[in-house]
Amino acid sequence: MGWFEQIDAYCERIDFSMWSEPVNAVTNAAFLIAAIVMWRRSKGLIGARALTIVLFAIGVGSGLFHTFATTWASTADVFPIVVFILLYLFLVHVHLIRWPVWAAAIATLGFVPFAIGITVIFQDVPFFSISSFYWSVPILLVVYAPFIGGKTARGFLIGAALLALSITVRSLDVALYDVWPLGTHFGWHILNAVMLGFMIDVYRRHMVEAPAIQG
Repeated sequence: MGWFEQIDAYCERIDFSMWSEPVNAVTNAAFLIAAIVMWRRSKGLIGARALTIVLFAIGVGSGLFHTFATTWASTADVFPIVVFILLYLFLVHVHLIRWPVWAAAIATLGFVPFAIGITVIFQDVPFFSISSFYWSVPILLVVYAPFIGGKTARGFLIGAALLALSITVRSLDVALYDVWPLGTHFGWHILNAVMLGFMIDVYRRHMVEAPAIQG
């Protein structure tokens, strides 16, 4: 597949003109708004601010894909999402579980075979196959919650529930075309922006409150 080959992946798109997905394109502003809000809330926390930068890039990348709809734009869409997942996991391992950096790095890279495994397991399962890769994230949040404990663990579980709802909305897009031609992908943008902003805040609150708890 060439870098400039065009992709028709969502219900709203009816041709390959730039503004054929206006709602999907515009709702990427939710990521940008979430990133700006969390940037302001994360003063003094390098990890949280790094996450907000990646969150902003997610909005830009997704906006490119829902306007240009090409292979290179799809890469710009997916790459920041993967970076966000890996960076968040690394910060969890270092700051929440308190592993040394080398162990945190190895554990973070372990997400790759885990995600591949979940994708393979779900690829032939009706409905779940549509967003098979993304299901690895809420599953991982639920798995990690008991190891984190406290209010942060509850935040992980809430985040997992929000993301499961978001992925469900994403997966319904093409299936509902006959009754809802607009599609549901815009809901994935909005819910995902809320979820990612919320997860940054979960990390931020843990970092702010942890010293007081330990003291």
